[in-house]
Order: sequence, then structure tokens, then C-alpha cells
Amino acid sequence: MRVAGFYHSLESDWNHGNAHFLRGIASELIARGHKVDIYEPSDAWSRENLIREYGEEPIAAFRARYPHLHSTRYDTASLDLDQVLDGIDVVLVHEWNEPELVRRIGLHHRANGRYLLFFHDTHHRSVTDPDSMSRYDLSGYDGVLAYGEAIREIYLQRGWAGQVWTWHEAADTRVFRPHPEIERDGDVVWVGNWGDDERTAELQEFLFDPIRMLGLSAGVYGVRYPEAALQKLREYGINF
Repeated sequence: MRVAGFYHSLESDWNHGNAHFLRGIASELIARGHKVDIYEPSDAWSRENLIREYGEEPIAAFRARYPHLHSTRYDTASLDLDQVLDGIDVVLVHEWNEPELVRRIGLHHRANGRYLLFFHDTHHRSVTDPDSMSRYDLSGYDGVLAYGEAIREIYLQRGWAGQVWTWHEAADTRVFRPHPEIERDGDVVWVGNWGDDERTAELQEFLFDPIRMLGLSAGVYGVRYPEAALQKLREYGINF
């Protein structure tokens, strides 16, 4: 089977945690003998920010970890869907794509319905920002793959799609697995972004306060931490 995936970025996880799950999906399909073609925009902001902050080293690390994964970077204005979707059996369009691209692929499917077309939603915007999600024209899609049952129900309730299936995200155990050979360093590791203050209270209650109360050694990994957040980490003795 030939599969085409349209992602925001395969190479970069800068403020783009979905990348880890999307890499896992592509890896699993390849391991099962399928051919996978991934396309991402040449101006993907996640990749640009990653390189701006950390240089090319993270990109090289990705390629070393995932030598079997490759993506084709495209310019939206010149993307030839007839060419890239020729002979494809299944198309997965991730929701971190521009609405115009989502619409174009849907129109192409209507005119050339030789493949199955799915919109893949792995985010909470349908709950937190429904207006932005309503901009996606999914009328040309065979269905939606939603990462949770609550998200699936929202799509149906709002009439965004007629067919919606729950497809939970899961860790790629080829990569995310215990490493007993690595010496333990500290008590707690938290991986996540600051998130524009959308989870500040929860971080305080469930991370910062317990670390201080229990006297734990902790490290935080993520991006978009403003100076005030970095100062809080220093006050609580948390490595960043």
C-alpha cells in the first residue's frame, strides 16, 4: 500500500509535540511493508524556530534516530497534487496544515477519488478554538481520525464531518522505551511547553509545589518559556 502524509513538520518538534506521534505512525507503516511519502511546507514555522534557536544539530539528531523517515518540502503555490498523489492508496492530512491546503486536497479527492482521504486531528483546538477548526472544509474527505472520543463527538455534533473514528495517540516504543543502561539523574523529568499560560495553574499545583514539598530533584524540557517562567523554575530549584 502507498500512503501519503501531509504534516506540518516531520523533522521538528519545536512547539509541535505531535511530531513524535506522526513519526511513530510513519515508522509503523514502513515496518509493516508499506511505502510512505511525507510532505511538509518549506516554510514550516516549527522547523524555522528550531533551527533559529538550536541550529542544525536537532535536525541531524532526528535523521540519525530515524534514518528511514524522509519528507519532501514543498511550496504551497506550486504543489502539484496530480503528481504527488498519483498511485497513492491512502492520504492522511494532519490538522496542522493550512485550511487552503486541506480544501485543495479535498477537491482533488472529489475529482480523483482513487484513494482514501482522512483528516487527522491530534489537538484540542476543536474544544479550545472551534472557530479556527470550522475553517477547514472537510466535505471532500472520507472521514476524520480524532485522537480522543470527546474530539470525535465534537466533530459529529458540530457537523464538521459525517464519518469520525477515534484513533488514540500512542508512544512509538521503538524510541520511547526504558533505557536501563542510562544512569538515573534526578527524580522528576517533565517534558512540555509553557503554552501561553494555558496550564500555569496546573503546573503550579501538580509539578512545582510537589517538587518543593517533597524535596525532589527535577528537570523541565520545552520551549516558549518566558523569563518569568524561567525565574520560577530557578526559584524552585528546577533545572531547565
